[in-house]
Amino acid sequence: MAARRSEQSGEPGSPAGGEQLTAPPLGSRLAAASALTVSAVTLAVLVVFTARDLAYVLGSVAAGSLGISALWIAATNSRFRPWAAVAAIVLVAAAVASLVMAGRGALAVVTVIFGIAVASALGTLALRWEVHQAIAERWQEVPATTHGVVLMNPESGNGTIAKLHLVDEARRRGVEPVLLEPGGNLRALAEAAVARGADALGIAGGDGSQAVVAEVAASHGLPFVCVPAGTRNHLASDLGIDRRHPARALDAFGAAREATIDLGEVNGDVFVNNVSLGVYARIVASQQYREAKRRTVAEMLPDLLGPSAEPFDLVVDGPDGTITNAQVVQVSNNPYVLSSVSGFGSRSRLDTGVLGVATLTVNGPSDVNRLVALEAAGHPEGYQGWRDWATTKLEVRGSSVLTAAVDGEARTWTTPLRFAIRPGALRVRVSLDQPGASPAFLHAPVTVSTLLGLARVVRGVPSGIVGKAGDA
Repeated sequence: MAARRSEQSGEPGSPAGGEQLTAPPLGSRLAAASALTVSAVTLAVLVVFTARDLAYVLGSVAAGSLGISALWIAATNSRFRPWAAVAAIVLVAAAVASLVMAGRGALAVVTVIFGIAVASALGTLALRWEVHQAIAERWQEVPATTHGVVLMNPESGNGTIAKLHLVDEARRRGVEPVLLEPGGNLRALAEAAVARGADALGIAGGDGSQAVVAEVAASHGLPFVCVPAGTRNHLASDLGIDRRHPARALDAFGAAREATIDLGEVNGDVFVNNVSLGVYARIVASQQYREAKRRTVAEMLPDLLGPSAEPFDLVVDGPDGTITNAQVVQVSNNPYVLSSVSGFGSRSRLDTGVLGVATLTVNGPSDVNRLVALEAAGHPEGYQGWRDWATTKLEVRGSSVLTAAVDGEARTWTTPLRFAIRPGALRVRVSLDQPGASPAFLHAPVTVSTLLGLARVVRGVPSGIVGKAGDA
């Protein structure tokens, strides 16, 4: 179950990108030991009940043991959950069928199903501690702020702030709301809030607005609160904030959890998510993108990559040499687990101290068809012209002027573009009831959900690195 990892640039000073977990607690070790014991007893019961025929014995034991393991995988690892769940149902049904075919009645069937269920529950309890501990180690509880200020961009998210009455929600929590007027200067509003004595800054808006206020908060050493009131809200997602309920994010101004994260930098300007050059930058600049993002990507991709497409003239130094004429260059604040060339993905961590880099080079019409198919399947990394790695700095060269999508906002830059990472630059707060873990982190295999994994927990062996940069 090894995850796909980003290639490392090997630059001096690049952090390892993970942290060592402590040994499993006593409760988890007891649960693991009990799971193994119940599993063994259940398999022994299967042997006893099917002992009349060797074929039934072998079939029932194989189906029962594999079914229990599949249930552990389905319960602890969302990446493999769909097929593991189906496999578990089929295998448990096979074990039960062997009992019926051996002439055993309802008592035998109920006993075996009960044993499998208990073993599955105990194993899940034992294996899930790693996820909870990794999240707990990432955050520390902090008291409520005394003068929290949340800036709000009414134009973000098709009027989310007005629809959800976020101004009233902020005031109800004792937080000062500041609305950005049309044509107003968000950075100036944030600086003014600091001057008035704000001890925490927040922003209810899209990712472009998040970056502006985050930079101000970081420059003054203040904690930052992300309120997902934009369209995609990638930063909120990767901070483990529930994007479905923006008002709940305001609770982070009260008693909350705090951690430090990195910030990306391009030519001195901060970005919180990513900077995309080439195909995606052209797509973001289109008028249709705001109203129908994925449809616009699907419609424009073949034309932008076809034989008559205008070259992008992007040059970047990769770990194995210079990459020229790339159609996509994406540089992110910490590596993404990408599911699309348009950058719709997630990050396992925001504190690894490295940039994530992904490039795409298409050489001919046949490559376009293959890429479009892989893009539709959510696996562009399967395309041979796809490269990704991690680094602490990067330079992108090309035409004198390049269009870029910076945190989803179209901008124009003069080359070269110099990227860097600011490790641990920003203090962030999330409310106590938020998950505090990104989809990529929760999607990642954090342990070997098998008999060997449980045996390791019983022995008290730490799981090692959890949530490394680029883990899928």
